[in-house]
Amino acid sequence: MPELPEVEVVRGGIEPAVVGATVAGVEIFDERSLKRHDRTRGSFVDLLEGQRMLGAVRRGKFLWIPLSSGNALVTHLGMSGQVLLRSPGEAAERQLRIRIHLDQPSFGEVWLNFVDQRIFGSMAVDSMAPTIDGAVAGYSGVTSGSDDPALWAYLLPSQVAHIARDPLDPAFSDTAFEAALGRKNTGIKRVLLDQSLISGIGNIYADEALFAARLHYDQPARSLTPVDVATLLAAVRRILNKALAEGGTSFDSQYVNVNGESGYFSHSLTAYGQHGKPCQRCGTIMVRAQFMNRGSHFCPECQQLRL
Repeated sequence: MPELPEVEVVRGGIEPAVVGATVAGVEIFDERSLKRHDRTRGSFVDLLEGQRMLGAVRRGKFLWIPLSSGNALVTHLGMSGQVLLRSPGEAAERQLRIRIHLDQPSFGEVWLNFVDQRIFGSMAVDSMAPTIDGAVAGYSGVTSGSDDPALWAYLLPSQVAHIARDPLDPAFSDTAFEAALGRKNTGIKRVLLDQSLISGIGNIYADEALFAARLHYDQPARSLTPVDVATLLAAVRRILNKALAEGGTSFDSQYVNVNGESGYFSHSLTAYGQHGKPCQRCGTIMVRAQFMNRGSHFCPECQQLRL
């Protein structure tokens, strides 16, 4: 599943094309990709056509485009969703689900294609409300205290309201996160995957961060010391930023950027998918354990479970 770096690469890729563009038309090829759209508010097409796009924002794994109506076009990539920029007339991708025709004042017409092989992703037009803490809702280049009058930057789609801030967000509170860990007796990896506590981290980057912090995936969260928490958050941020710099993690054609190109962070992995190989720190053979219908990759020597 695309995690924070992959979604941020997409956000940054579509931003120049969508900001200031007007939605000239919408084609729906598969209604299943609208499963999170609330039809009682109106049809997806009617709520989108004619609207001007104001920005491109991300919180965790969610991406949204504020609209001139006060609503937002919310996109979740699911397991295999892709948002691709295409020139008019280009051949359609095999799994094309939604096509949005944009009239971009700077360079004319452009197509925004939503492609999804497994149809776990979605698009929806959603209402927005001010953030509870008064800070910007997500990453968009607009920061708290900015003179930018774009009030949309402080609005959050209702579908994203339950999603916590991510560790790269300036408004993320290390102190609040440490306090939340103190109330959790579940393993630390479960906490890292809980998007209501900390967002943007999935299986890949959780394994990488825990390896870097020398923590066992099943170490009870409330047993972590303040030093453990600080070390873990530093590792998470370092790894997410490195993945961003390398364009995300791609193992196959399911994750690509808006131009259809793959990321390169898979070449930098130290834990995820490394089972059967020597640990890069101590030489012990890395292992994979069953975890929540997926796997956890770790070094049994460097990441021992502390009792």
